[in-house]
Amino acid sequence: MAGTVVLLLAACSDDDGGNGGGGGEGGGDQPYTIGLSNGFVGSEWRTQMVEGLEAAFAEYEEEGVVDELVVESADTDVNGQIQQIRNLINRGVDAIIVNPNSETALDAVFREATGQGIEVFAIDQAVTSEDVTNVVIDQAEWARISAEWLAEQVGEGGNVVVVNGIAGHPANEMRWGAAEEVFNGAGVNVLTVADGNWDQATGQQVMTNLLATYPEVDGVWTQDGMAEGVFRAVDAAGRLDQITISGEARVGFMRLWGEARTNGFQSIGVVNPPGGAVSALHMAINVLEGEAFASGSLDGNTVTIPIPYTVDETTFDQYWGEASAESDAYSLDGSLTRDEAAEFFE
Repeated sequence: MAGTVVLLLAACSDDDGGNGGGGGEGGGDQPYTIGLSNGFVGSEWRTQMVEGLEAAFAEYEEEGVVDELVVESADTDVNGQIQQIRNLINRGVDAIIVNPNSETALDAVFREATGQGIEVFAIDQAVTSEDVTNVVIDQAEWARISAEWLAEQVGEGGNVVVVNGIAGHPANEMRWGAAEEVFNGAGVNVLTVADGNWDQATGQQVMTNLLATYPEVDGVWTQDGMAEGVFRAVDAAGRLDQITISGEARVGFMRLWGEARTNGFQSIGVVNPPGGAVSALHMAINVLEGEAFASGSLDGNTVTIPIPYTVDETTFDQYWGEASAESDAYSLDGSLTRDEAAEFFE
């Protein structure tokens, strides 16, 4: 997924591939051109996010509501993502959905976009810019659910190690801040925090190193895309019966979890939905159609959408039965329907 991928789902309405922006000001200026800026492609979760957005966009395209989805998707830093967004501005898109690499560093380019009449929606992690509407789950609550479960499992005085995502990334910092607060409040000892970069192989190697360095580990708290790697490291060390692992709602991990349940292994997986991009698309269409957010729908510039569900020992069989045919990379998902998104508007 290097560079820019442009998905031409129908003929453009003009030579510059868009309607010149500003669809949200008057509403009803169909068809709309939508842009996506994704600055990190190093996980299957991001691939699923893009594919889900493409599928939802295709439904709108069949109805003539939209005409083109312009996808800027590549591993890049903040400066690279600024260029992605400028590329979308230059394409004349009507709305931009962005999975931001920074909470604050994109503010200027967001202002450039809205200055051109383009609606901007942030997904996966919130940004502070008032020019943007955040459409996100509560990442702190997402982390708090599994941290509380792990704290209960290891008990007061228990020793845990942490395998985090990418240091400095907004979602990572919000999650770890909430989890750390839980552990401090429960009297759980955090022996160390390491970064696994939301990558299974890296997470496995990091966990292998932690086991060698910290022999008195009772539990591991980890995030998206690394639980399977952590599990394999603990299993290779022959310590699955000694170390409790917070898991994830991803098929690869759930497969290992299901096999180990016969030996008493337990875990938890809180859904972090790639379908947040789909929810944002529904919101964007409403705004472009001139709809106004209902009173109470926004907290500042943020629309908080529900965490779809949590997989634990009481729900494992249900959700595994629904997802077991998917690939190991598949993340259990959820998104707002069109009707559910419409409820956020007057």
